[in-house]
Amino acid sequence: MNDEAALPDLSPLRDWFTSYCDSFRTGDPAVQRNYDLKQQHTSNVCRDALIVAQGMPRRFLVLAEVAALCHDLGRFPQYRDYGTFKDSESLNHAHLSAQIMKSHAPLQFLSAEELSRVDTAVRMHNAFHVPDGLPAETDALLRLLRDADKLDIWRVFVEYFYAPESERASAAGLGFPDLPGCSPEPLAAVAAGRMVHLSTLKSLNDFKLLQVSWIYDINYLKALRLIRERGILDRFAAMLPDERPVREVLAQVREHLERRLETEG
Repeated sequence: MNDEAALPDLSPLRDWFTSYCDSFRTGDPAVQRNYDLKQQHTSNVCRDALIVAQGMPRRFLVLAEVAALCHDLGRFPQYRDYGTFKDSESLNHAHLSAQIMKSHAPLQFLSAEELSRVDTAVRMHNAFHVPDGLPAETDALLRLLRDADKLDIWRVFVEYFYAPESERASAAGLGFPDLPGCSPEPLAAVAAGRMVHLSTLKSLNDFKLLQVSWIYDINYLKALRLIRERGILDRFAAMLPDERPVREVLAQVREHLERRLETEG
């Protein structure tokens, strides 16, 4: 990749994205809140991807913004057609995003190799783990997108939790019931240093634990620093039950975060 080659103007792609979002606009405020949520989320993921990738080759930053801008295109038809953001009850939104991107987004400025990298990043950004064997630049782009996506999903969920019910984007909680306590399986996964699997969740508190466990999957040092700067763990601790098993796993995740910041920073 020639980093000093003329960099493309991304304004047409940004304008296309705005028009794409506008095509789903509705007069129903409850429905529109979910579309607005994803439009704002995409804008924030673009911002965070560029923050985390600061100092990397300029052309990589272009690919980072393209991938971030396109990563959730599938969320809009997903919500329109299924009324949910839960992939297991609808479709794989990341795969649909990649299809929409390749069919409709103005990406003629990308080479075939670059388009392949962006396609993989968009298509795999929601995978449970990054697959082995990817080319180095594709792997780097995918990991960056995953970090930036998590950084803003945390913001989305904290705002959802503290908003009055009448102002919440209804699909942000994935429909989990607000039950007391946390289930044994998610607690055990976090205690073992693993990410929590969506299939083990039974409640909104379990969903919070799943998001806490994402800290085990962060790749870039700048993303780790943003987690600390934004007080992500403190915010989730305040939302979770004040119970010993929960306090213990939160302390373990905090120790993991601080250890990585110390050893890599």
